[in-house]
Amino acid sequence: MPSSKMARRFIQPLSRRQQRFRTYSIGFVILFTLLYYFSRPIDDLALSFTRHQTWMNDKSNSKRLIVKGSYDWRKAPINHTLASYIPLPTGTPRKLPKVQFEFPSESSSYRTLREKRRVAVRNEFLRSWNSYKAVAWGRDELAPVSYEGIDTFGGWGATLVDSLDTLWIMGLKDDFYQAVEAVAQIDFGKSDSYAISVFETTIRYLGGLLSAYDLSGEKVLLEKAIQLGEMLYRSFDNPSHMPLDRLPIEAAKTGSGFVAESSISFAAVGSLTMEFVRLAQITQENKYYDAVARITTWLDHSQSNTTLPGMFPIWMDTYYMNMSTDRSYTLGAMADSSYEYFPKTFALLGGLEPVYEKLYKDSAVVIDKHMLFRPMLPDNADILYSGDLRVRKHNTVVLDPEFQHLTCFIGGYFALAGKLFSNPHHVDLGRKLTDGCIYAYAAMPTGIMPEIFDVVACEERANCPWNQPLYEEEVLKRASSKYNNDAQAAISELKLPLGFTALRDKRYLLRPEAIESVFLLYRITGEAAYMDHAWDMFTSIRKYSSTPFGNGQVNDITDTQVTEGWGGGGVEDKMESFWLAETLKYFYLIFSRTDMVSLDEWVFNTEAHPFRRPG
Repeated sequence: MPSSKMARRFIQPLSRRQQRFRTYSIGFVILFTLLYYFSRPIDDLALSFTRHQTWMNDKSNSKRLIVKGSYDWRKAPINHTLASYIPLPTGTPRKLPKVQFEFPSESSSYRTLREKRRVAVRNEFLRSWNSYKAVAWGRDELAPVSYEGIDTFGGWGATLVDSLDTLWIMGLKDDFYQAVEAVAQIDFGKSDSYAISVFETTIRYLGGLLSAYDLSGEKVLLEKAIQLGEMLYRSFDNPSHMPLDRLPIEAAKTGSGFVAESSISFAAVGSLTMEFVRLAQITQENKYYDAVARITTWLDHSQSNTTLPGMFPIWMDTYYMNMSTDRSYTLGAMADSSYEYFPKTFALLGGLEPVYEKLYKDSAVVIDKHMLFRPMLPDNADILYSGDLRVRKHNTVVLDPEFQHLTCFIGGYFALAGKLFSNPHHVDLGRKLTDGCIYAYAAMPTGIMPEIFDVVACEERANCPWNQPLYEEEVLKRASSKYNNDAQAAISELKLPLGFTALRDKRYLLRPEAIESVFLLYRITGEAAYMDHAWDMFTSIRKYSSTPFGNGQVNDITDTQVTEGWGGGGVEDKMESFWLAETLKYFYLIFSRTDMVSLDEWVFNTEAHPFRRPG
């Protein structure tokens, strides 16, 4: 034990210089540690989706979180039972062609720019997400102007479920597990709606749960997905075994069965495939696969018997199993995702079911021949759009050169399928279609593409000279008679960019289809220009859709006036769940490391939920 004198030496107070030195030293160590930690890209923390399971499972304690609802859908009776089920394809998955470009190592300057953009997207997500947590937690949507929660999709927390995989991918693990706890409390046994949309519930809720389970392995998410899948499975309880457009919740519990639809959209019939296939793969329950395999069989048998052989009409009759009467065709609303699912389901099944390749190839030939066109533009841009078709008497096919923002998915669709089926021509079509959407964004005063617009379709793709008189004539055809044949007055007052004959719907609904294709083309071609286009799109959308609480739909993409703290043109009090589930996810992924959600390992459903590919 030291003497009292020595003890005093050890406990003497430090001089001011020594105190400052110690403070600076400790501060330097803390600063260095923080810099080291935060200098690591969040990509790295989220890349190995399942490698962090040990501590995450301890944190979530998923077994404790499994909460039973007010009704067990697995026990719901079924009236129109089946003697046997079509089984999942078996065997070793085929080695499909590589989809994603072999990216070289990035330079430090490139990485710095990419990371800056990625963080900006993440911050925009957090702004909307934090507002949702504050005032709309557990509700379907955040109203970004009135700053409150609203229910629009069954009252089960659509934004909550739809955002799960985005939270995981962005590395927001605390928020993810907080959301998982809330999802565990969702009661799919009751709804605030009399009947729910089978299509929307499948792509948003079931797709969101399955994807988040694929990424995290959290068992409560699978438990909830099974309950929801069982409920949706009741929509097939009719003599045709085709899905209903809307499922009455309480009636589905009785087991009395339903009557199939005499008129239902193609999207509502054919856009359930990926989700039910993935549920069947995970659970090894053939009945889920059987449900959509019967739809696929019908599509296969009917593809050559429609009014435009190879294509599927917008409306079909599942009561009499007939799709030979409707003469309208589109790749936009009411049909888009069904076409999208042909190559994607092929990949999800590991190439073991060739019918999806056949459905894609037979329809793609007709799409290429009749629907895709080059627009007449003053700068002679070599781009493509997809119009709508009407088959008249004597099988005359008439093209309407109207283009929807929804249809922007088609660029990524052709490029992805072109890689999967080794068709360079289709990859090139995908490039030109994606470039068409990029062109439409850049041409608008706000830098944002409208919901619907018209252009003049060139007679051929190879040569398309600008014709000013023809352009003005087409403008006047679509404009009000008040312009008295004064095309220039119409162009000026309607704020038409040169080459666009009408902006039929000037809104921007926070849609993801354009950035979806830009992301896919970047990952498929490796061309860095797509990242720059994505950044231009993001900054324009952020500028004109922002509210103090999130992002709302833009009323008019020609109105460039911006109020401080608000977007321009008037922002609607509407922020659908796909803003967080799709739009910002694709923006985030294009600015992330390219091995984040590789296209050779994952395939996205139409709500941007990635499902793990076999093998």
